[in-house]
Amino acid sequence: MNRARRSAAAILLAATFAAVFSIPFAGAVAAQPKVLRTLLSTGETALDPAVASDLASLSLLENLFDPMLRYDYLARPVKLRPNTLAAMPSVDAAGTTWTFQLKPGMHFAPDPAFGGKAREVTAADYVYAIKRLYDPAIKSPWLFLFEGKLLGDGALREQFGYATDIPGLQAAGRYTLQLRLRAPDPGLPFYLALPATGAVAREVAEKYGSQVGNHPVGSGPFRIGEWKRSDRITLLANPDYHGRWEGKKLPLVDRVEVKIMEEYQSRVLGYLNGEFDYIEQVPESMRDLVLDPGSQAPVLKPALARRGMVLEPFPVLQTYYMWMNMEHPVIGGYTPDKVALRRAIALAYDGAQDVALLKKGLAIPAQSPLPPNVLGHDPAYRSPVVHDLALARALLDRHGYKRDVTQGRAGYRTLPNGRPLVLTMHSEPTMVGRLRDEMWRKTFESIHLRVSFVTDKKTEIIKASRLGKVMMFETNWVADFPDGDNFYQLLYGGNVGRANYARFNLPAYNARYEQARTMADSPARTRLYGEMADLLHAYNPWVLLTHPISADIRQPWLKNYKRHPVEFTNWRYLDLAPRVRPLRGDEAAKMSRRE
Repeated sequence: MNRARRSAAAILLAATFAAVFSIPFAGAVAAQPKVLRTLLSTGETALDPAVASDLASLSLLENLFDPMLRYDYLARPVKLRPNTLAAMPSVDAAGTTWTFQLKPGMHFAPDPAFGGKAREVTAADYVYAIKRLYDPAIKSPWLFLFEGKLLGDGALREQFGYATDIPGLQAAGRYTLQLRLRAPDPGLPFYLALPATGAVAREVAEKYGSQVGNHPVGSGPFRIGEWKRSDRITLLANPDYHGRWEGKKLPLVDRVEVKIMEEYQSRVLGYLNGEFDYIEQVPESMRDLVLDPGSQAPVLKPALARRGMVLEPFPVLQTYYMWMNMEHPVIGGYTPDKVALRRAIALAYDGAQDVALLKKGLAIPAQSPLPPNVLGHDPAYRSPVVHDLALARALLDRHGYKRDVTQGRAGYRTLPNGRPLVLTMHSEPTMVGRLRDEMWRKTFESIHLRVSFVTDKKTEIIKASRLGKVMMFETNWVADFPDGDNFYQLLYGGNVGRANYARFNLPAYNARYEQARTMADSPARTRLYGEMADLLHAYNPWVLLTHPISADIRQPWLKNYKRHPVEFTNWRYLDLAPRVRPLRGDEAAKMSRRE
């Protein structure tokens, strides 16, 4: 962009920013309906609990479907509580037989699959939901939660059928579910708080078949209303929802209007213009617009604070990392020369610059896959891979990645066989995506590696990643549950083609993971996690980046807002104060014309 265009863009941005500081307020706003206005940063895929694993879809699904357990909204540290259960589940002395007693009188939303009526939720619906994870036609990314763990589940894996009965998954009565495990799994309660294990009605799945993700029918706090794919979604309060909080029937609002906003600038300006009731994780490229640059700690600009907005920094259970495809012929493999190439890239990454310049100080460098506050995190662990350009260059030299001498000082490195070496990194076509591309370009060029970038929507990149068609991509993982297993499974060989985008499959790592997954949080398990982190740093399928600290801002009229470390949304608990929400642009224009 030339200087004139940059100046024009800056003037437009400044003018917009100045304008939103003096938004008119409505003289009166009707108490009903209460409409929560929020956003998602990427488009949803399909709203099928067994299939979806992207953040946008999971955010919607946890409001549409009902798992047996949920997290206590206010408890810190986090703890689970009964959701559709009458009480917390019971477990035998061996830790392998779990019994769950459902509350009677809960219903799925009315649907033509039930003849247009509501239908009661029973234990059989949870049996069906878990069996769907085994269905080879669905290819669920959540199968790892139960595969090889439920007693007799080999019958489901070898010759799948919904009529197949296994001892590990039984409806012992209309409202009684029993799970029997091969070995104790302390993580089981966490799995049963995920959207993937929410109750699913067989009639709905069979009626809509492969299109069931376009017809979500659950028993959660909301039902689907208007839905324009990857643009906007309206959720309507479920009048029959069973949940209560602090003596009040949930949800507290009548509907939620969700807008898909992939462009960072549009999100922030939309929030400042009163279009959204809160914004989470203000992107680093936009923080100068809302944070006071003169303060050492993150503080709102005075003008925003005067409008009653509140900044709430929040340590997210999230890890950013750049993964490299271990099966790719250029960058993958376990031989010393391939390890050297990936190690050099990891050594070239400058985490301090990333945190200071791009994250604006709202992040901490990642030492292991585990962010703080996740069970198994060792605050004393330090990565052996630190920023060292001289070492990175020497490592490439030693393993035959020589610079092309015919190009002089500008020469890029070649493969050890002398052929050209070109790395390809996928990225997102957003402002932050472009900033990240520039950081990575400088990183690669600092050790004389040529890189090209391929931009696409994140949902498309993830689909290609699962098929092994992407060489490198920077992404992040948000905890599904606050346990180290949820992060270390991302590198487990059994999850190649699912969440293991790097396609890392190392026997030494796999053996430690399989041992750790059967252990409760303990010093012994933490030691195993340290060994797994050492193997990650030894082979470098990932370049570990940061754990973000989210800059969350809420409007003064939003009530009960508290970010949860694990659950994706808090929509069912949020409320709106009457008579204080400002007019949006279209409403203000109408009032102006009337005056």
